[in-house]
Amino acid sequence: MTYSKKNAFSSDLQEIASICKVLSHPARIAILQHLSNCNTCISGDISKEIPLSRTTVSQHLQELKKAGLIQGEIDGVKMCYCLNNKSIKKHFNKLHNVIDEILKENKLNKCCK
Repeated sequence: MTYSKKNAFSSDLQEIASICKVLSHPARIAILQHLSNCNTCISGDISKEIPLSRTTVSQHLQELKKAGLIQGEIDGVKMCYCLNNKSIKKHFNKLHNVIDEILKENKLNKCCK
């Protein structure tokens, strides 16, 4: 049996890793970009905008909703959803802070140059 060591890391790092995992599929990023470009809640099918089947797009929407990046109703053919700007900003800020920290520490490190 394999034991997860995930709990050995801070909740912030676990949260950042979880969001990065959700964003690791290009279709999910494309969906977020499409919703951002529309600048309104979408009611209906966006599979015409994303080069995947309606079922696959729906599965990606479910993952984005589960992660809190979008909000609304996603239930079969009845869909109404939009970006969850507050959640996106919160996750982006956490990721940005970690990247800044990594870059600061890396500036001090002179190896491999």
